[in-house]
Amino acid sequence: MTQAPTPTADTVRRLAHSLLKNGDPGVRPVTEGEGHSTWWVGARHVLRLAPDRDAALRQRRELRLRDVVRPHVPVAVPTSVAHGEWAPGLTYTLDTLVPGGTAEEHDVSAVGEADLAGLLGGLREVTARQAESLGVPRAAPRSLEALRRMAVQAAERLAAADEFDAARLAQLTPPGAAQLASQPGTAVLVHHRLRGEHLVVSADGRVRGVLDWTAAVLGDPAEDIGGLVLAVGSGAAVRAATLAGYGPRPCLRGLWLARCESVIRLADRLDGPPAALPLARTRLKRAWEAILLERVTELREDDE
Repeated sequence: MTQAPTPTADTVRRLAHSLLKNGDPGVRPVTEGEGHSTWWVGARHVLRLAPDRDAALRQRRELRLRDVVRPHVPVAVPTSVAHGEWAPGLTYTLDTLVPGGTAEEHDVSAVGEADLAGLLGGLREVTARQAESLGVPRAAPRSLEALRRMAVQAAERLAAADEFDAARLAQLTPPGAAQLASQPGTAVLVHHRLRGEHLVVSADGRVRGVLDWTAAVLGDPAEDIGGLVLAVGSGAAVRAATLAGYGPRPCLRGLWLARCESVIRLADRLDGPPAALPLARTRLKRAWEAILLERVTELREDDE
């Protein structure tokens, strides 16, 4: 099996020069993200190179999906000014830079929460037929009970390290996890990577854009709600989802998906590089913010 080539700064510089025709625009790697090699090109573009054929397939699909999503959402979706192959079978896209920081750098304001609501609502407007015609795969909903059991074990490690009160997970009981199971017929287009680094946020707290659509699926909308919980906090995420028309069940399911994940991720990072701990701790704090919804809601079987 032939090993895929590794892009170098010279590779990127030559490709960028051939595409922009304006001398040496200056290139430097982007350290955030994973799954593709990403480079800043000058001050106005981002070059993303697929490192393998699976990533190339996802990138080709992403280019088509972004064009479909763009009319439905109130935030910017990156536009490709050039795309093709940088090596046989390996694709690239040169995208315009969406100006702003990230949700890890700027807090989302109340108006920004409305932007997120428009994003979630817009994704629901893309029909399953449209998404499937682009090759967007379906993803089965995850078992919250299985995730809860993993989180219980991880919480014990965190408690021993004085990082977390394991008793807090007792709020989610096995019957509660069963009650928050994904409901049939609720699959929608899901970004599936609504992490802080993929949300472009301006200094005034507005959400200006959403990056990296390569992981999009037809699946459980609670996954995007949970992603927002980790990115912007429980209160902001649930308010945005509620404004987008989601009821208590998917909101609470997304909240608990995020809470369990935050515990598991921090436990996984205890033995890793110390530099990975601050973000994991921040996401744990965001996920475990107390919100009014979980205190007043009594789910019924006929809840939306």
